[in-house]
Parts: sequence; C-alpha cells; structure tokens
Amino acid sequence: MALGLFAAAVLAAAASLAAHVGLNCPIELVPSPTPPPPPPPNNLLQRLEKLGEGALDAPEDVHVDAAAGGALYTATRDGWLHRMHPGNGSWERWRFVGGTGLLGLTPSADGTMLVCDADKGLLRVGEEGVTLLASEVDGSPIRFADAAIEASDGAVYFSDASTRFGFDRWFHDFFESRATGRLLRYDPRTGHTTVVLDRLGFANGVALPRDEAFVVVCESSRFRCMKVWLKGEKAGHAETFVENLPGCPDNIRLGSDGYFWIALLPSRSPWMDLITRWSLTKRVVATFPALLEWSKSTMKGAMVAQVSEGGDIVRVLDDSQGKVINFVTSANEFNGDIFLGSLATNFIGKLSLAQVTTLEQGTAASS
Repeated sequence: MALGLFAAAVLAAAASLAAHVGLNCPIELVPSPTPPPPPPPNNLLQRLEKLGEGALDAPEDVHVDAAAGGALYTATRDGWLHRMHPGNGSWERWRFVGGTGLLGLTPSADGTMLVCDADKGLLRVGEEGVTLLASEVDGSPIRFADAAIEASDGAVYFSDASTRFGFDRWFHDFFESRATGRLLRYDPRTGHTTVVLDRLGFANGVALPRDEAFVVVCESSRFRCMKVWLKGEKAGHAETFVENLPGCPDNIRLGSDGYFWIALLPSRSPWMDLITRWSLTKRVVATFPALLEWSKSTMKGAMVAQVSEGGDIVRVLDDSQGKVINFVTSANEFNGDIFLGSLATNFIGKLSLAQVTTLEQGTAASS
C-alpha cells in the first residue's frame, strides 16, 4: 500500500513537472553541438595588467586608437563610452549613450564611433550626439546588435546575434542552440540594411582582413567562424573560416601582423556537459530561471586564440579557472600587447605578447 502511494506520488510529480516544462519552457527542442575538447591549460592570461580597475562596469569590447598613440575606448553597462589616455593612463567618461546594452564598438572614417546597442541597433556616436543607423532589416527588428566593422567603402558589417532573444536573455539563445543569428550590411549612402548571411548560431564578432577580400563572422554556439567572400570569383559565397575552436568565439579583431585575435567564452563544465547531452534536460533547466543562471555560473575561465588569415589556430592563451580574468569577450592587439574586455570584470586586461613568447619558449625548452 505504502509503495503504491509512493509510486503514485512520483508519477504525479513527474506529470506536474512535465506540464510545467511544457507550458513555461522558453526554448525549443534543439540538440546542442558537442563542444571541442579544450587544450592543456597554460594560464598565461594570469600575467595580465589591470587597467581602469573599479571604474569600468563590464567592458565588453575594446578599441585601440593607433592614430592617437594607443588611446583605449570601451562601452560599459552604465551607458557610457570610456576613453583611456595613453600618456598617463587616466580614464574619462567620453560620450554618454545610455542603456545597459552597449556592446561592440569600432571607429568610422568620419571620426565618429560605431556602437552596437543590443537593444536599439547600430548607432553612430560623435560630438553631435547619437544617431540610430539601423534598427530593422527587411521589416524584421534587429533584436540583438552585437559587433561591427566598417569597410573602406563605408559599408558597415554587423551582427544580429539572435532573432529570438535579446541581450538580457542571451544565455537562452546560447543554451537553445537554434541558429537564428544574422550578419548584416548597412549602406551609409542609401541608409538601407541588408542580410549578408543568416541561420547563424549566435552571430557574434565581425572582422575584415587587410585586403577586405572577405568578412568573418563568429558563431558562438557552433564553435566556429564563417567567412563571406566580398571580392573575386567567390564573391557572395560563404564558407567556414575556422572550426573546432576550444571555446565559443565572441569578438574577433585583426592584428597588426594580419592574424586575427578571437576571444573564446568557456563552453564546458561537468554540469553543462551533462545537461546539454539531451534536449529534454535542457528544456527542464531552462524552465527554472535560478537553475539556468546557476548553470551559466559553472562555466569558468578565459581564453583567446590567435588565428592566421587562412584559418589556422596559431596559439591559445588562457586563465583556465578564471582566477585573474574570467569570461573574456574581446581581444585587441596593439604595439605588442593584447587588450582584453570582459562582461565579468571591472577592468580592461593588458598582456605583453613579448612576455608570453618568452614564457612559451621557456616551457618548450623544459619539456
């Protein structure tokens, strides 16, 4: 009798849970790609210097102005664009935009700054104020403007990470793994925005090589970057640029040597590996906000990769447990240093590549 009552209670609880998940789960039943295995940790990112510590609230992206001697720009959750003066290292609130969704930023040839506001769209920010350049494409709202780059002809290529979820629910899109992201192109001559490539798995960082023969866009939930040819016989054709990255590619920047630096978000933990194995367990976790938030917190660490123009991974630097810097979202090289942005810190990281090379050579010699 007692066993029967217990079995009935278990069945009732299971039925109640199934009904709750069925009615309230915000994600669809989509399998998750299997994350590539991470490389052996080297913890070289732990050697970084912290810039602006305490003054910057989650600086997601970093731009280095070479013409101004290395002035740094970043956007933070308080709605400000901040600038660091290269001479004395002091920071100032440079331009106020407002909102909490300021993400990627890149300079424009006219001296203004192009900023992706996840909530509003593509913005132009300058002395005369803020101008909204693009908030929709073909009648569809730009739900999650993420990263941008301006080409020499003035066209702006930028990403719309998801057509289902906004910045405040970015982990839902990543967790769901449904490919709804887009690479967009804004034409300043016509003011028109078009879709360059769609069905991307969380479209993120965007970059151009030195000859602008193609444009690269990162797919965070697919551990790869795609490229679309802009010139030559393959113009308009899309193909894989680099795949099987040991993390989720976020922002991508062209370095002074023609190689790219890609920030890689942590993608694995024992818990995440378990629950993403089955679509049903993902739906159960996604139904309960506290459990979903805790799941996100299990992904620790920071990683960046240097990738050649041909798509080969040259080196990977990390802080495997996120002890000094966690959740790096951008990496920008200038004058022998890389500058690191993160949504999980209150500083910009600065790391000497010469120091990294010395440490790498020392490790190789002792092994």
